[in-house]
Amino acid sequence: MKEIKAIIKPAMLETVLMALWRIEGLPGITISEVKGFGKTKKTTSKEKSLDEILAHENKIKLEIVVPDELAENAIKVIQENARTGGKGDGKIFLSEVLDVVKIRTGERGRSAI
Repeated sequence: MKEIKAIIKPAMLETVLMALWRIEGLPGITISEVKGFGKTKKTTSKEKSLDEILAHENKIKLEIVVPDELAENAIKVIQENARTGGKGDGKIFLSEVLDVVKIRTGERGRSAI
């Protein structure tokens, strides 16, 4: 199993979600509003407060745990649908998932996703 974390621009959320929804067998998606900054900083002043730094850097984080065979397709779909061509389009992270436990039933592994 793989975990995909994607940080994207809020304006691209609907497009990305609609494209991911079309992937047969995709178990589900967790969506969070997050703040942060990357290499490209919007401000040139070196004397900004933390609130000022994060004020305009709203992003969306998608978290998806998928069977191995769906990972590359999901990454491709996110990349194609989140890309604007401008700076700050985001990043996609791929990690190995050792196990999943479904709280309600106690199921483990692939059947728990």
